[in-house]
Formats: sequence, C-alpha cells, structure tokens
Amino acid sequence: MATAAARRSYTGPALFSYGFRPFFLLAAAWAALAVPFWVLSMSGGAPFDGYDLDWHKHEMLFGYLGAVVAGFLLTAVPNWTGRMPVMGTPLAGLVALWFAGRAAMLLQPAIGVWAAAVDVLFLVAFAAVVWREVLSGRNWRNAPVCALVTLLALANVCFHLRGLFPHAGPASDRAALGAAAILIALIGGRITPSFTRNWLAQRRVKIASPRWPKLDMAGLVILAVAVLAWLAFPQAAPTGVLMLLAGLAALARLSRWHGAKTLAEPLVLILHLGYGWLGVGLTLLGASILAPQAVPYTGAVHALTAGSVGVMTLAVMTRASRGHTGQPLAADRATTLVYAAINAAAALRVAAAFLPAAYMPLIQASGVLWTAAFGGFALAYAPALLRPVVRVR
Repeated sequence: MATAAARRSYTGPALFSYGFRPFFLLAAAWAALAVPFWVLSMSGGAPFDGYDLDWHKHEMLFGYLGAVVAGFLLTAVPNWTGRMPVMGTPLAGLVALWFAGRAAMLLQPAIGVWAAAVDVLFLVAFAAVVWREVLSGRNWRNAPVCALVTLLALANVCFHLRGLFPHAGPASDRAALGAAAILIALIGGRITPSFTRNWLAQRRVKIASPRWPKLDMAGLVILAVAVLAWLAFPQAAPTGVLMLLAGLAALARLSRWHGAKTLAEPLVLILHLGYGWLGVGLTLLGASILAPQAVPYTGAVHALTAGSVGVMTLAVMTRASRGHTGQPLAADRATTLVYAAINAAAALRVAAAFLPAAYMPLIQASGVLWTAAFGGFALAYAPALLRPVVRVR
C-alpha cells in the first residue's frame, strides 16, 4: 500500500499514526526530567544520588537520542522508500520497548542485569526495522543511515558490558557520539541547505548555490575516518588532527549555506546553529586531544552533545512536528524561546568546563535552561502531537 493511502486508512489513536508523534514527545519529556536528576545527583540531593555519570551519559545518548532518531527515521523512511509506514500496534510496541528501557535503567540498582537485558531491546529492534524498510525498498542511498543506527545499538550493548570489560564503557560513549556526529553531518548536511534554499526562494531572494559534491563528500569521509580513529586511538595526535580537520570541514560546508540570510526565520536559522555547533564541537575535540591542558575534554564533548545534538534535534523535532501536523512552517514565540534556551544551555555547559571556579553554578543554570527548552517543547507541541491526524496534500 502506498504511504499516503496507508496514512489515510489509519483509524487508530493519533499518537501512533506517525513515528514522530510519540517519540518526539517522550524524548522531550525524558530530556527535561533526566538532566535535573543528574544535576541533583551531582549536588548530593537524595533520592537522586543514585543517578551517576554513567546513567546520565547513557540516558542522553541511548535514551533521549535513540528516541529522537526513531521518531525522525520512522517518519522519513516511508518517504524514502514508498513503503507502508510503521504505525498503530507495531509503533506502539517500539514505544513500549523504549519506555521499558527507561524504567529498567531507573530501577537498575534493584533489578541488576535484567536492566541491561531490557534496555538493549529497543535499539536492536529499531535497527532491524530500519534495515528491513530500507532494504525492502531498495533505498541503497540510505544504507549508511541504517549502519549508524546499528552502531548506536551495538554501542548500547557495549555500555552494559563495562562491568566485564572496563574499556567497553568509554568506547561505547565514543561510538554513540561518533554515530550522532555522522548522522548530523549526513542528514543535517542534506536538510539545512535544502530548507534554506526553499525558504529563500519563497521570498524571491536570489542566491548563488555552488554545488561542491566532492568537498562535501570529503568532509564526510574525514569525519568517518576521524570517528574510527577516535574509537581505536582516542588520545593519539593523528586522531586530534583528523578531528580538527573534520570540524573545519563542517564549518566550511556551513559557510556556503547562506545562514546569515535566514535571521528573520528562527525555524531555518536553528538548523545552521545546530550544524555550527557540530563544527565547533569537532574542532574543540581535536584541540582537546592535541592540547588537553588548554582545552578541556568535557567542554568539547558537551559542545557536541548539549550543543550539536541538543540544538539539531530540537530543530528537527520542531520543524517535523509543525510540518506534519498542519502548522505553518514558521517559528512561533514558544518555539523561538525553546531555541534560545537550548543554545544558552549548551553555551553555559561548555563554559563550565573552562571556568572551574564557577563550575557548579554554571552546571545548574545550564540544567535549568535545558529543562526549559525540552519541557517547553513538550508543553507547546503536545496538543498538536496528540491531535487526530491532519491530512496534508
């Protein structure tokens, strides 16, 4: 059945009519809750002292990010392949697996290894679904996206093996963050210039759009090689050089996309900011490997996580939610405030690594802004995400 026909024939709950609906809403709600748990744990606030650094990293990389990737791909893949979308009971099943994983990680001290057994199910099942859809639709162009989802699932398995293999934990963090960076470079590198050109064309703004596919491909290849080097040799100088080159290549790509002309529309501008955080984060990561005394590693990592992942995922979540629920493709006041909050949260979190004297106040302020951003998204977009399906021509 064609994608459009399948959507028209769906009669179940609106929440399970599109992948983005449950996963974006749950991801935002979880992000708004999980970071305060971690900040309170750092501050020694019972009963939150059980949520340690490993839990924080896991829930951001595999809990929050996993849900956003699922919401995006379950919405995009049917358009890529023309196949029947995952909706209704199968979608509800994936959501249940994600929810079970979050509950298991909260209860890990009580249920032990069962937490790991439950938690790994969602990403493994989701990777299998994405592979099935892309291969069945012969959509070979997006096979790398499937590979990155698989890498994220395998990284989650490795995370739970850290007790048996001490190096598995840090390696899983790097693998997950590397997969996230490549996904942003790959998909963000498609949608940012495309949406920008479309928006400017609607306003009859003429721009030169030179296509340099070899340069773009070179940037992606450098990033992929840098991520592989980071996995194998995280502290080696050549790895630092590769990360620097990957960051500069990302910033060079961004400079050609006319972001300065989109200041009037935050819904487009935010894509440029998210991609900009990617370039900054990769550059800082390379610098932290080459000059660790000058550039703190945690500052670089949070430029990638709170900065690039946080900003770009909110950019995609707001745009997709508006577009697929019949809202204008323009940022309203609530959306603009969400964008301001997430960028400020990221900036403060990165600054905390460079300003140890003000570390905890900056961490706490960043946590408040992070929660405001994702809680704001959940509150502002929940009515549209829970509404009955809007038929879009």
